[in-house]
Amino acid sequence: MYLKVFVTPDARKETVEEKGDSLVITVREPATGNHANNRVRELVALRVGQPVSKVRILTGHHSRVKMLSIST
Repeated sequence: MYLKVFVTPDARKETVEEKGDSLVITVREPATGNHANNRVRELVALRVGQPVSKVRILTGHHSRVKMLSIST
């Protein structure tokens, strides 16, 4: 399964919202050191009920727009 995600790092609170066929996620972690990407993977894994190891960032490692793959 593929999922398009828009990420905002360094937010005051964490949110996960659906907009059409994509997710809009805000995280408290900074974008540096891959901290925000790791938290995005954790939030998506919780949302779909899969372990974090099943969620992979395909594109957008250094971008706010990401494409994730969730294997079953």
